[in-house]
Amino acid sequence: MKIAITSTGETLDSQVDPRFGRAQCFIIVETETMDHSVVENASIAAAGGAGISSAKAVADTGVEAVLTGNCGPNAQRTLDAAGITLYTEVTGTVADAVALFKNGKLSAADGPNVQSHFGMDK
Repeated sequence: MKIAITSTGETLDSQVDPRFGRAQCFIIVETETMDHSVVENASIAAAGGAGISSAKAVADTGVEAVLTGNCGPNAQRTLDAAGITLYTEVTGTVADAVALFKNGKLSAADGPNVQSHFGMDK
């Protein structure tokens, strides 16, 4: 299964980024082989709409699930519309997050866990 994890860096040893829309980058992982690639987040400094833009960018990679720390309502709705399962409150390294996912230790989110504009510098 192909999944996306928000990340603060470009390796599997990087920490899961607690922000979805303004994550540093997304690591796309094929869970069977652990092959992975990095998608830079073009929306990290967007004035608005970062969650929706990030969700569209992730959806374009063909992932079936997203693992992140937090996700707001606009991004959550966009991911849901694309048929992507969202997992929030994920912490640790990207590799740890993938292992938890593969072992069935994560629960799918039933909605956003933060309000719009979470993670914006004020």
